[in-house]
Amino acid sequence: MRLRLERFAAGLAAAALCLAATDVEARGAVHTVVIEGVRYSPASITVKRGDTVVWVNKDPFPHTVTSRGSFDSKDIPGDGEWKYVARKAGTYDYVCTYHPNMKGRLKVE
Repeated sequence: MRLRLERFAAGLAAAALCLAATDVEARGAVHTVVIEGVRYSPASITVKRGDTVVWVNKDPFPHTVTSRGSFDSKDIPGDGEWKYVARKAGTYDYVCTYHPNMKGRLKVE
C-alpha cells in the first residue's frame, strides 16, 4: 500500500511540473517598451503570437499606445503601464494620440 501511495505522489508531482511548464509556454515571453522623453524605446519590436508587450510610461504625463483598428491603451498615466497580448500576426504601427510625433511599430510573427 505504501509503495502505491509513493508512486501516486510521484506521479502527481510529475504532472504538476508538466502543467507548470505548459502554463509558462502558453503565456509566452514578456517584452517591455519604455516610454520616456516623449518616445518609445525601442521604437520597433518583433514578438511572437502569445507574447505580452508591456509599455511602461516613465514620463510625468500621460501617453497612449494606439494602433487604429487594432488596439488602444487609452491613457497610460505617468509611472503607469499597459499590457497587450499579441494574438494576431501582422505589423502594427502605433502612435501616442497626445503626441503624434511619437511613433512605434509592433511586429507579431
